Amino acid sequence: MGPLLEQGVKNDILLDVRKLRKYYEGDKTAFGKAKSVIKAVDNVSFQVQRGETFSIVGESGCGKSTTGMCLLRLIEPTDGEINFNNQDVLTLKYNELKSFRKNIQIIFQDPYSSLNPKHTVKTILKEPFLIHGNITNDEVEKKVQNLIELVGLNSSHLDRYPHEFSGGQRQRIGIARALALNPKLIICDEPVSALDVSIQAQIINLLKDLQQKLNLTYIFISHDLSVVEHISSRLAVMYLGKIVEMGTRDQIFNDPKHPYTQALLSSIPIANPKQNQNKKRIIIKGDLPSPKNPPIGCHFYSRCPVRMQQCQKAYPEVKLLAGQHQVSCHLF
Repeated sequence: MGPLLEQGVKNDILLDVRKLRKYYEGDKTAFGKAKSVIKAVDNVSFQVQRGETFSIVGESGCGKSTTGMCLLRLIEPTDGEINFNNQDVLTLKYNELKSFRKNIQIIFQDPYSSLNPKHTVKTILKEPFLIHGNITNDEVEKKVQNLIELVGLNSSHLDRYPHEFSGGQRQRIGIARALALNPKLIICDEPVSALDVSIQAQIINLLKDLQQKLNLTYIFISHDLSVVEHISSRLAVMYLGKIVEMGTRDQIFNDPKHPYTQALLSSIPIANPKQNQNKKRIIIKGDLPSPKNPPIGCHFYSRCPVRMQQCQKAYPEVKLLAGQHQVSCHLF
């Protein structure tokens, strides 16, 4: 059982992920045997409640986007369990996957490359209904009109092509496409990282408004902790393929336990120079270990400012602290 369920916390769990792994084989010998294995996602477990925003944060290359792709089976996991709405995702056949993906959609990082440049906005928004729906042309036209207005655009935009829009407008179109089939869960994979700061705020506020109106559940993947703090209910911090800390927004931002989480939070820029004077910055020294050859013990050992001898010998087990707060660190 996942940690939250073991403690008997009353939750309405929409997604339950247990011991998820995604390994890639590296270079091979002359006999076809892999010389190394890249552990992109390694033994990741978490649960997502209906109506919440669960964020996954960490440095580039930590495995957060791979985790999101595995949930959709856009990338096939190596091992683990994914239970969505009481349905075992990893046992679904092709036709069953098609039906499953109506309920779980994704917003991609780059709003330009994720939209077909040869199609108008109307054609892009019609496509989900043509693939999954069994409705008339008039009904499709009406739904497309409602979608474009829902994300803050209007009908005059439907006959334009993606290159005729700004980055923020393109991301609104991507959001509209994700909403087309009334999904229960949306994976937001760095949805604002390619946008200007002022536009980021507009998109984040749009996502929050849509969540309230449509009772949506989000998995929000990002490296930007200032954005994550604004939108999250709970979050998990990933490092080199593993979750090192997980808890509510207040637990993580007000009382971080793992040294890596503390270092990440200390790097958040503060606009007020006077506040910056009192802020203690934690500098992480050293390079990120290779996922081809991660340390035997704690993966953060070589860069940790408070490392101990035992950290080098064994990977720390998950420790459940107060409430929903959990951490993998030998300090606890």
